[in-house]
Amino acid sequence: MAFTLITANRNYSSWSLRPWVLMTALGIPFEDRIEPFQLPDNYAVFRAFSPTGQVPVLLDGEVRVWDSLGIVLYLADRYPEVWPTDPAARAFAQCAVAEMHGGFNALRNDCTMNVGVRVTPRPASPALARNVARLRELFEQGLSEFGGPWLAGERFTAIDAFYAPVAFRVRTYGLDVGGGQAWVEQVIAHPAMKRWEAEALAEPWREESHEAELAAAGEVIADYRATD
Repeated sequence: MAFTLITANRNYSSWSLRPWVLMTALGIPFEDRIEPFQLPDNYAVFRAFSPTGQVPVLLDGEVRVWDSLGIVLYLADRYPEVWPTDPAARAFAQCAVAEMHGGFNALRNDCTMNVGVRVTPRPASPALARNVARLRELFEQGLSEFGGPWLAGERFTAIDAFYAPVAFRVRTYGLDVGGGQAWVEQVIAHPAMKRWEAEALAEPWREESHEAELAAAGEVIADYRATD
């Protein structure tokens, strides 16, 4: 039986993007099911299919797998190409994925994902500046040590999927990631990311709390999203 991947709005849902872009880029077949954010709190609605009341969720027959990291680990047991083959690159990728999954709180809070806009951000807090500096360091290390064009070598793997939402944030807010900009441009140009972006721009949904987070992040200077 084919997988079903449940995700939310293309424009806002960074956690949804991770497994979606990984599965799409690697050619792992799945049914694409979108459950959009339509309320300030979607917990009760999402509990119908998600034990945490959040997305993403992967359905594999009777097996339900939740959380973006849980999904990636589940897929990796079945598709070895999820991780790099080289042991050093695999260790780097796994550590970086865990770091993104559990950290970068200032980046998440101060630079909410919104694919379809460009923003002049408010002055960076010390915590956000540290997050951006760490991104720069991590991207440059991966490209330097493993030769690029992806963060752990020649192939798109889970590390690229986990940092794919960051690439959109870098573009939206004009964040300076130094030599890591080469990877940002590489991943945004990937066909899977282009498809996600096109769907984000076309979707009609606006959710009040996400739009409020965007307004708090800075001044919107361009909005490419559909108006209807």
